[in-house]
Amino acid sequence: MSTSPPGGGSAPEPIGHPSPTALLVQRHLSAPRLATYARAVGGDLDRAVELYLWNAAVAGALWEVLGHVEVVLRNVLHDALTARHQRLGRAGQWYDDPARELAQHARDDITRAKQRLQRAGAPLLPGKIVAELNFGFWRFLLARRYTATLWPALRPAFHYLPGSDRRLLEAPVARLHVLRNRVAHHEPLFSEPLIDRYIDLLDVVGYVHPQLRTWLDSHNRVRTALDARP
Repeated sequence: MSTSPPGGGSAPEPIGHPSPTALLVQRHLSAPRLATYARAVGGDLDRAVELYLWNAAVAGALWEVLGHVEVVLRNVLHDALTARHQRLGRAGQWYDDPARELAQHARDDITRAKQRLQRAGAPLLPGKIVAELNFGFWRFLLARRYTATLWPALRPAFHYLPGSDRRLLEAPVARLHVLRNRVAHHEPLFSEPLIDRYIDLLDVVGYVHPQLRTWLDSHNRVRTALDARP
């Protein structure tokens, strides 16, 4: 990931007298990495370091919840697609795609997942393969191209979705995919509508069952981390 400030701008000159600790952190994290944070607080290096630490804390809290949501999403989709595959009387597993219904990039993702498992000496069991497929793979199973094929089998798995329109689920999952990538790449999050993304996280599991939403909302650090913004 590039550490250059957005727009190619230079790091702002520190205002006042930065503490020795802030200067040390800037030296070892790099001025360009802290530049975005420094600009957000008017060039105050100590406040920039505080914002950087808060950003990291929020990212960690969100990462935990994203992990829970990803597991719920992939398991629900896997179960629904397995049931569909069996109803259609097809051999093997749904991800073997005997009817060639999946997009090429999805088939490529499955092939790479199997190859990684083989290199690790792991058995090609359904649970292993499902866990090896990334969030983006599951997101794109909700895409428009599958409206007439996969979506009718997936919709009942989200019993509490407020309608039958595929986009009601695809939209929050797509936003969470973007958020997941930003968190994974340690990007600044302070200008993002994070409470809205948190609601997306709750909504996705809530569409499976309201008690999942309640459980998730009660067992994470996101709200506390957001409230601690410096």
